[in-house]
Amino acid sequence: MTAPEMPIFTRTFDLLGWLLQASHHLPRAHRHDFTKRLLDAAFDLRESLEEANARRGDARRERLARADEALAKLRLYLRLANRLGWLSAGQYGHAAELIAEVGRLLGGWQKASHA
Repeated sequence: MTAPEMPIFTRTFDLLGWLLQASHHLPRAHRHDFTKRLLDAAFDLRESLEEANARRGDARRERLARADEALAKLRLYLRLANRLGWLSAGQYGHAAELIAEVGRLLGGWQKASHA
């Protein structure tokens, strides 16, 4: 029997899936450049979390800090997409809820790693 997956991994997986689908509906003129930056930040977030999970001590804290940086970039890109009208209010609200939850979970993990 395997241990249950940590909630942060489930939520970031959900976020990645949602972003991949939503990125198909961005304006064609900006789809390539903007989508690349958006998805790179999301994948960097998830990869940093995976790396943090495989490490201990300072190495874990450093990977969690990287994940926090990627999350900040993701917030920025989603706010920009919302301001430019590329996301509906409902889409932005959904993404903001997912990101807020990931942020809370990441903050808790960072706090526990400093203890």
